[in-house]
Amino acid sequence: MNHVLGTSAAAVRSAPLLLVDLETHEGVTGHAYQFCYTAAAAPAIMGFLDDIIEAVGHATLSPADLWATLSRRYRLIGVQGIVRMAMALVDVAGWDALAQAAGLPLARFLGSAPRPIPAYNSNGLGVMPIGALVDEAEELLAAGFRGLKLRLGYATLEEDLAAVRAVRQRIPDEVALMVDYNQALSLAEGIRRSHALDEEGVEWIEEPIRHDDFTGCAEIAHAVSTPVQIGENFSQVYDMQKALDAHACDLVMPDLERIGGVTGWQRASTLASEAGLPMSSHLYPEVSAHLLAATPTAHWLEYVDWMHPLLAEPLEIANGLAVASDRPGLGLAWNHEMVARYAMRGAGALRADAV
Repeated sequence: MNHVLGTSAAAVRSAPLLLVDLETHEGVTGHAYQFCYTAAAAPAIMGFLDDIIEAVGHATLSPADLWATLSRRYRLIGVQGIVRMAMALVDVAGWDALAQAAGLPLARFLGSAPRPIPAYNSNGLGVMPIGALVDEAEELLAAGFRGLKLRLGYATLEEDLAAVRAVRQRIPDEVALMVDYNQALSLAEGIRRSHALDEEGVEWIEEPIRHDDFTGCAEIAHAVSTPVQIGENFSQVYDMQKALDAHACDLVMPDLERIGGVTGWQRASTLASEAGLPMSSHLYPEVSAHLLAATPTAHWLEYVDWMHPLLAEPLEIANGLAVASDRPGLGLAWNHEMVARYAMRGAGALRADAV
């Protein structure tokens, strides 16, 4: 990673990524990748990929049907964690293959014209000393981004406010500033600090408390005027529906893997539209640029550059807008020289396509 992602819980310095090629019998190959959080997860995901291909390798490539079939297959162990991660990879690669076969970019294949999506830079701006923080904020705006995300969760509210004010003073007024607590606070402290942030003009307050405490999130959303953002930890649309039923948030930002790939994203998009909630993305900007173009309540795209060196054609950011590839499918093509350079070594079952 070009910038350390320092959250209230940990400092993340590298991104373990698993790249997948899904070969169809017609000769079309779909591509997908996944952020594994820890390198140890990749071999486990690959084990389930082998099991999935054994189960549905000769089935018609219909992602929604495959998701339903695999959900039944894994009902007893649950479509969570490693299982869901493997299923999401197959789903995304399947949609890529279908769009390629149709000769259309995925956004157009889903019924929408590709269009530029407002993007905020989420590389860095972790919990760090103020001097380094403001310098990094200026650096992250270099590509013309219209928004930045700042991680909070310092030891005291006063330190949180000092970080927000220092960055706000260094960046132009028109640049949106999102803040993310990464689930760092208790409910009482979440309400206290969120109230204080009401005076700072931030775009949203993200995951102030435990991600699955929808009742607590609803209390915060009701108590403060700044929008509360959650969703990266929704496990399929069932979690999202629970959050919406609890009025737990003002905004949603599903994660491509956790929500259930492209198939799950489409269902989540429908829920957000019916609830009238703006919907942003979490990670996976190359895919999210297509999906947000087909999302009625599309809001912001979260941009990270982790895949940049591994792609033959990285996602383009122009004047702060993400421009999805106009190639058929997702436009994902590996830079094989860089994939080989970054390939994990000594990882047992990992093949050269895990980086």
